[in-house]
Amino acid sequence: MQEKPQFDWRLKLGLAIFALSIIIPLAGLPLATTMNLSATMATTVSGGLLVAAELLGVAAIAVMGKEGYIFIKERIFGFLKQYGPEDRVSKGRYRLGLVMFFLPLLFGWASPYLIPLVTDQDQLPLAYAILGDILFLTSFFVLGGDFWEKIRALFDQNANICHGSGNATE
Repeated sequence: MQEKPQFDWRLKLGLAIFALSIIIPLAGLPLATTMNLSATMATTVSGGLLVAAELLGVAAIAVMGKEGYIFIKERIFGFLKQYGPEDRVSKGRYRLGLVMFFLPLLFGWASPYLIPLVTDQDQLPLAYAILGDILFLTSFFVLGGDFWEKIRALFDQNANICHGSGNATE
């Protein structure tokens, strides 16, 4: 078992830089889009903020060092695993999760064709996009851990289906 690194200045500074790499896009991107900039300039500023955030993330790992990075990674994944989805879920919950999974995808696919018929094309509500993203991400927790394996199997050329249990195997 790996021993816990000391919470020294490198780990604290690395955490501060990592937090800054998250705050910059969350605060800067909405600010850049609300300023009276041309579309080209707003896109350039937004892209620059995202690149800066990525570079700060890499710098945070470099400052923390390997031990600090592993410590933070284990803490975050330990927290997520503790509150993560169950492996097996009921048939009703699975069906609800599939509706939650496909509804935002279908809306995102159909909205460019249907929304101009209903409303002005320039006024696409951001709330619908955010709600769709939240619904899509929440569906993974409702569907359970076995669904992650099914998604993973889609991208594994060597995955096989066991017809008796319906589980994808290697």
